[in-house]
Formats: sequence, C-alpha cells, structure tokens
Amino acid sequence: MTGMFGRLREIWRRKAADEAKAQRPAKRRPEKRTHNLFEAAAAYVSACAEDDQEQIDEAAAWVSPEALSFGVNELACRAVIALARERDESPRTVARTLLGLPAA
Repeated sequence: MTGMFGRLREIWRRKAADEAKAQRPAKRRPEKRTHNLFEAAAAYVSACAEDDQEQIDEAAAWVSPEALSFGVNELACRAVIALARERDESPRTVARTLLGLPAA
C-alpha cells in the first residue's frame, strides 16, 4: 500500500509544481542585439589596430562580409578626409602618407 500512496503523492507533487510553474510569467531570453554595418566596421578596424583577433572575429560575424567591406571603406574615407582637413593637406596626400607611399 505504501508504494501506491507514494506514487500518488509524487504525481500530486508534480502536478502542483507544474501548475505553479504555469502561473509564473515566462522568462524571456534577452534578445540578441543586432549591429549595424558602421558599428561592425568601427569594432573591426579598431580590433585590427589593436591586433585583437577575438574581437576581429566577433565584429566580422555581426554583418555580412559585403556590408563589413562597405563599412570599412566608408570609415577609411571619413578618416582620410578628417585627417586631410586637420593637416590641411589633400586626401590623396594623407592616404599615401598613411600607407607609406611616396608623394605622387
């Protein structure tokens, strides 16, 4: 007899636990944050500058390779323009200097 009552008690305990669980609000997983291509490009380029392979890989996974390429290109253009204005030089001169090329 004890075995039967023990099984009934276990069934009742599980049922009560299931009902209590059903009444609790469902836990929501935090939504995965999406990154735009400019965030990805900024993270990727800064990680490259710091030689941080883990961050490079993470940033590269945020967007498609094409989008990352576009973002890196846009970042490079903006950086060269900003440096050219700061140095009062042409963007071509600044770009060549940054790459260690002789003046054209």
